[in-house]
Amino acid sequence: MFGTVCFMINGNMCASVWQESLIVRLGKNGYDKLLTEPHVKPADMNGRIMKEWVLVNSAGIKSDENLAKWLERATEFSGSLPPK
Repeated sequence: MFGTVCFMINGNMCASVWQESLIVRLGKNGYDKLLTEPHVKPADMNGRIMKEWVLVNSAGIKSDENLAKWLERATEFSGSLPPK
């Protein structure tokens, strides 16, 4: 979907790398609040905003701790979806 490696859980997309950013699937619940976090913006893929996804720029995943936080959140959400 993003033209790069994508990580999946039970057949559901969870996270990917796009350019120099991390794209994580976190769902629609609380989406607007997520966009207020530092280094986060909507996942805009060629003019189409993906409402379940956010893009975290490289500054937001610079430390292992921050990267792990985002991946944990994405894993929790994607793992809650029914298997495909």
